[in-house]
Amino acid sequence: MLVVDDEPDLVEVLCGAVLYEGWQARGAQSGLDAVRIAESWRPHAVVLDMMLPDLDGAQVLRRIHRDRPETRVLFLTARDAVEDRIAGIAAGADDYVTKPFSLDEVVVRLRGMLRRAEPQSPSAPPRPDCLVVGDLVMDERAMEVTRGGCPVELSPTEFALLRYLMRHPRQVLSKAQILEEVWHYDYGGQAHVVELYISYLRKKLDAGRAPMIHTVRGAGYVLKAAA
Repeated sequence: MLVVDDEPDLVEVLCGAVLYEGWQARGAQSGLDAVRIAESWRPHAVVLDMMLPDLDGAQVLRRIHRDRPETRVLFLTARDAVEDRIAGIAAGADDYVTKPFSLDEVVVRLRGMLRRAEPQSPSAPPRPDCLVVGDLVMDERAMEVTRGGCPVELSPTEFALLRYLMRHPRQVLSKAQILEEVWHYDYGGQAHVVELYISYLRKKLDAGRAPMIHTVRGAGYVLKAAA
């Protein structure tokens, strides 16, 4: 992943988020540096600021796509007008995020971009490093989740919570256990955090389907295959 922005602190933060996801990362603070790095390093995807001190983002994108048209590009910009978003996509970008932004959102969008770039094989069995509960499948290495073959986009925290539930299917897990495992701190009036993220997961996993996450009153939560 190549991260391009003229703000060095932002480049550092984004590269850190990318590295945390298990991807390799390099940064650039100008359009010319980005083109030079892309030519030699050949990244799979680029997080690209539209306003750079030398070339604008569209120029950088065109130069990168000239040699590697398959490279995925996510534009970052402070411009949020509809015309700017249309211009970014028309220039060849795969996605567009306006500043200020959530790191979780950027990571989720990057995962989606890379997944769409891969050939699909719906009939392929789950890999050995996948967790499977009913029709819910989690690829821990790729940090991807599907239910019934349909992708489910999760933030890093949602992913960590679901992974813990999937590693203990049909077990009732208390809020204290979940806090300790996912957030790494002791129970102390923070139950609302667990409740909030359980509600996020339910909206994404169970919407329009038979529920998989169940509340055991006074005890906690349990994940099990839909009946």
